[in-house]
Amino acid sequence: MDRPFWARPGPRSFLRVDFWTLGVLIIALLIAIPLFAVLTLALSPSDDIWQHLLDTVLAKYVWTTLSLMLGVGIGTTVIGTATAWLVTMCRFPGRGLFNWALLLPLAVPAYVLAFVVTDQLEYAGTVQTTLRMLFNWESRQDYWFPEIRSLPGAITVMTLVLYPYVYLLARAAFMEQSICVLDVSRTLGNGPWKSFFKVALPLARPAIVIGVTLALMEALNDLGTVEFFAVNTFTSGIYDVWLNMNSRSGAAQLASVLLIFVLTLIALERAARRGQRYHHTSGKYSALPSYRLHGMKALVAFLACAVPLGFGFLLPAGVLLSYSLNFYQETLAANYFQYVANSLTLSSIAAIGSVLIGLFMAYGVRLNGSAIVRMATRFASIGYAVPGAVLAIGIIIPLGAFDNAVDAFLQRTLGISSGLFISGTIVAVIYGYTARFLALSYGTLEASLGKITPSMDGAARTLGQGPGATLRRVHLPLVRGSLLTAGLLVFVDCMKELPLTLILRPFNYDTLSTFVFQYASNEQLEHSALGALTIVAAGIIPVVLLSWGIIQSRPGQDRNGRVEVNK
Repeated sequence: MDRPFWARPGPRSFLRVDFWTLGVLIIALLIAIPLFAVLTLALSPSDDIWQHLLDTVLAKYVWTTLSLMLGVGIGTTVIGTATAWLVTMCRFPGRGLFNWALLLPLAVPAYVLAFVVTDQLEYAGTVQTTLRMLFNWESRQDYWFPEIRSLPGAITVMTLVLYPYVYLLARAAFMEQSICVLDVSRTLGNGPWKSFFKVALPLARPAIVIGVTLALMEALNDLGTVEFFAVNTFTSGIYDVWLNMNSRSGAAQLASVLLIFVLTLIALERAARRGQRYHHTSGKYSALPSYRLHGMKALVAFLACAVPLGFGFLLPAGVLLSYSLNFYQETLAANYFQYVANSLTLSSIAAIGSVLIGLFMAYGVRLNGSAIVRMATRFASIGYAVPGAVLAIGIIIPLGAFDNAVDAFLQRTLGISSGLFISGTIVAVIYGYTARFLALSYGTLEASLGKITPSMDGAARTLGQGPGATLRRVHLPLVRGSLLTAGLLVFVDCMKELPLTLILRPFNYDTLSTFVFQYASNEQLEHSALGALTIVAAGIIPVVLLSWGIIQSRPGQDRNGRVEVNK
């Protein structure tokens, strides 16, 4: 029986063409369209806005963005790595709590923390008001207080909510290290600190670099914090040029420069690990050394963990909870339930779509791991590295062109106008969410499928099962836990996403993130506190899952997290 045309290999073909391979390539193309659209519009501008930007604000955008990246990079590296080492290798009061609680700031969007910090620390806020009352100060001239709405303020806020990326990966790396290398370091006369800097830190370097890279990508994507703090970065510039100056080409040109920043960041991350291999020379895993801290050392370790947790999660959660209890009626009257329904609808559809597409891609790579297929999947995963504002511009351009073409065709043939039936709808928002967060679902499911031995595929094929049936009857039951994890990760990120939602959302269609941003920007944080608290609460579930996954990551551990000695 002849095979269908899509399964027939072409002459001298190095790529086996079948349903799964074509699907992966089509998905990669759909993800590539927004990026190509941005670059095309940037290279063929229709106005002279670029020269104006070059003469006025471009240099400031570059300097501010670089300064923001440098500050956030240093801050997340120091806090994330130090806290990961302390809770993994040391014993001090509160260590069991910090073990998982240090991940909680990951559930707080940076713009939410920015609103809370400003509300508490500005001139009319609780802190300065209390200081004036205690010391009888009458005006700002009587004392000095740091300016909150500034570049250092933005760096501090982003560091407090993004350090868990580094903590997450650094702690997992420390947990997976063999005890033997640390034992050898101690026999050579190195104490705990020297062992950390000379052995443990170099072994964990790849994981730390990846964590910092993720944190910097999130910093580049941020719009709410930089807009609220009046910090002119590329992301705020794109939003301003697009909506306030009404220049698509100028926004595309700024987006292209920002895209260069992102690609450079990715290239530097890979170059930092190129040619370097970190292998464990022994399979011996036993309980990690326990450095019992006492006195001042225990206090310093406690504060080192408590301060980022307190300011990154406890402060915003407490303030939002207080405001929610006192002003929930105003929030409910502001159509809160409709915003919740909108957020749940968009996030759920995007999460389900991303999981299905990610599973399709991961299984397509498993069936055909050729260089072209792997390159296509890698390119399809780049959306997570692209800031939401850039991706939004790249989506609205081709969708607008498609809508205009359909409208023109219908007017010529039928004399009717269809208008913009895709652009400015929830379809565009879901497309943007899926393109941006597909990497999360694909990476999770690829890792899960990679743990299934290929012999199971072979056994299913010998029993007459095709690729689709093998996926449905063999692989899906084995990876259903990863399916849930991937869906939750995408769902929570969609709930928090702000710049992409602001640009692509339909007219008069708000989600929790846009609702909170608009009210807080108008100095009405109290009325949006319940919405902000809802976003934070939604992010706690995957944080708990991630914490549990770290505890189980060390080889030889039992269900309670105790490491059994492997002799």
